Amino acid sequence: MISTAVWGTGNVGRAAIRAVEAHPALTLTNVLVHNPDKVGRDAGELSGLDHQVGVAATDDIDAVLATKPRAVVYAASGDIRPDDALADIVRAIRAGAIVVTPALYALYDPRNAPAEIRDPVLAAIAEGGGSLFVSGVDPGWGNDVLPLLISGLGGTIDVLRCQEIFDYSTYDQPDSVRYLVGMGQPMDYQPPMLAPTVPTMVWGGQIRLMARALGVELDEIRETLDRRPLEATITTASMGEFAAGTQGAVRFEVQGIVAGEPRIVIEHVTRIHPTCAPDWPAPADGDGAHRVIIEGRPRIEVTIEATDENGNRSAGGNATAVGRLVSAIDWLAEAEPGLYDALDIPLRPAVGKLGRKNP
Repeated sequence: MISTAVWGTGNVGRAAIRAVEAHPALTLTNVLVHNPDKVGRDAGELSGLDHQVGVAATDDIDAVLATKPRAVVYAASGDIRPDDALADIVRAIRAGAIVVTPALYALYDPRNAPAEIRDPVLAAIAEGGGSLFVSGVDPGWGNDVLPLLISGLGGTIDVLRCQEIFDYSTYDQPDSVRYLVGMGQPMDYQPPMLAPTVPTMVWGGQIRLMARALGVELDEIRETLDRRPLEATITTASMGEFAAGTQGAVRFEVQGIVAGEPRIVIEHVTRIHPTCAPDWPAPADGDGAHRVIIEGRPRIEVTIEATDENGNRSAGGNATAVGRLVSAIDWLAEAEPGLYDALDIPLRPAVGKLGRKNP
């Protein structure tokens, strides 16, 4: 059994604990938390399982790493603390751990990551013998392994388009929704996530991964952006009120340009309420979906809808990201230490999981 620690028990960490518990090759040995109110609480309680797991949460990072866990699922957010997240991850790798995480956008495509991010990771791998795999949903499987798999069903391909379409009122991170993405802010507010070049920083790696897998050369990566205000004040169940006239919907594209045309496209359509921008693409039902559209012959469209934690689509997306990462741990345990990307690590059948419940 592969000893595995989960670092963080928020939206991603809750799902990570459940996924590690359910994996037949892994055993949960440690849970790290930041909130002192969570210290000493059982992992089963923190993750929403209906039973005790027998692992108490701790905030003692040194003590956990001293136990030499074979793997660490780093589930703490890197959105607003990328430097701290990088330092934590390097620390765990230097201790010899395989680290899987969605936290560092630049390392989804490590070949093209900035040296100031990639080099400390490579140094830690050389020193400690650990490994790193960074992935998620979008960026993640929604615009790497899934579209590439589906592309193999095509005869000719004109455009490969990956969409994330979501109602962000279901996303349990108010600071990210209101300030990083700008929902509920005046239309002259500049959301950091939508500032020029930032979408390319986050999703450009996925464009490059797909281009590499498809054997095409990119001319460049371009961005488009459209924002819409709310026509009326709305109240959400999870994040309260959003005033009329403030940002209520965002649509942007990160485009991989091949021979002068946008051929590989990652598109996001994000709303805080379904009444805003009703003419934009919407999920077939519910609050969100991930979709791959291959324009060509034949035309192929695949939509993925995932739910967890009482039917929540955002929680479902988090759980699939965690599934991709946790399922890579036993593969990485057999591989040489290194810095891996989504094209290196296969998405494999769920061997040993059919009919299995969290123990």
